Amino acid sequence: MLQYQSLTITNNDILHQIKLDCKIPEIVKQIISRKVITDAATEAGIKIETEELQAAADEMRLMNKLINAEDTWAWLNKNGLSIDDFEAIIYNNLLSTKLAIHLFAEKIESYFFERRLDYVGAVIYEVVLDDEDLADELFYAIQEGETNFYDVARLHIQNVELQRKRGYRGIMHRQDLKPEISAAVFTAKPPEVLKPIVTSLGVHLILVDEIVQPQLDDVLAYQIGIDLFSQWLKKKVEQVDFDLVIE
Repeated sequence: MLQYQSLTITNNDILHQIKLDCKIPEIVKQIISRKVITDAATEAGIKIETEELQAAADEMRLMNKLINAEDTWAWLNKNGLSIDDFEAIIYNNLLSTKLAIHLFAEKIESYFFERRLDYVGAVIYEVVLDDEDLADELFYAIQEGETNFYDVARLHIQNVELQRKRGYRGIMHRQDLKPEISAAVFTAKPPEVLKPIVTSLGVHLILVDEIVQPQLDDVLAYQIGIDLFSQWLKKKVEQVDFDLVIE
């Protein structure tokens, strides 16, 4: 049985393992993304002030529960990072955020109103069955008041956690659902149990509990900004020609 007193892992070992794990394309994409962001920020005249960098560093330490210097050094060593690397991470994150704001802050509101329907949510409960006849039988039993959706969910959902929640799926959006389900859900009049819907996953018995109209609050505005920036960055990265040289 092999036993190691100590083991030295080099940069070459790490690079070799990245190759073996077929991670090179992913790493290359990240490198190109960083260069695209840096170049675009420079072109836009975006700068990071010392105060911003310090505030972001404090926030990152808080997020990673780095309460004191000892915790910080331990975290850096664990991740193979130097202080300069730590500052580079914070700098790049800040640069991305400021570039996203520069490019899209004034476009978020119009984007939201143009695509308002995409952000309408539906609070749904769902039971997925294998038997269409059984689904029909349960649906009509609910309609006749012989049982209720929650008892059906308790008796017919196999997953224990989902059963405990009586099939609660949370707030779902159009893109979260199969088209045939989405069409029925977003024309429902809550609270309404929909007629069973057959998909490749089975027969869906769905309770639409509430339709949630979207509000452009800070959380949604932030998410839209992230989405717009991600779309922009993806297109830019795809346009970059590069030579890959690994020695």
